[in-house]
Order: sequence, then C-alpha cells, then structure tokens
Amino acid sequence: MTDSGGEALNVLERTNTTFRATTFFMSWDFNEDAAFMALCDAYKESGEPSAMEFLAHGEGAFHFQELAQNAAGEGIDLSDSDDLEEFQQEVIDSLEELCG
Repeated sequence: MTDSGGEALNVLERTNTTFRATTFFMSWDFNEDAAFMALCDAYKESGEPSAMEFLAHGEGAFHFQELAQNAAGEGIDLSDSDDLEEFQQEVIDSLEELCG
C-alpha cells in the first residue's frame, strides 16, 4: 500500500485478538514478540489500571521502547509521529485486552 507520494504506509490491522503491523507484504505479530510479552507481564504485575499511564513511565516506557526497536528491526517504519502514535494505540489496546 502506498500513499500519493509513493511512500510505504504502515497499516495496523486487528484480527480477533491478534494485532499485526503490516507494511506491504510483510506482517509482524507484535503480541508474539518477547518485548511485548515482557511488557504484558510487567503491566499485569504493576497493578496499574491504565495501559496508557503504564507506558508513560518507568518499566512500561522501557519495554515499549524495546518493542518499537524490534518493530524497526522487522522493517516497520515508526519514524513518522502519526505512525508511532497509531502503533502505540494498538499496543495500548492489546495490553488492555490481552493483559488487563
């Protein structure tokens, strides 16, 4: 999928309880990533009711940064703030659904 400038767009899709970041033909199920699993475990252990608040501080921010770096390693470009915000919202939704 490309925009009018020919640049690849990151599309985030949700299928059942699996979230998948897709760029062109490549997909990445981030909820299977070790950084997401660590993020999920830390969120459960924190007792924090808000996934957004959890990601904003301390251990949550650390694990989210690690997950974003893994996304880059998988070819997902999160350099655009809108794409990063969308990815973060998908992570928040996934944390609340799967780990809350």
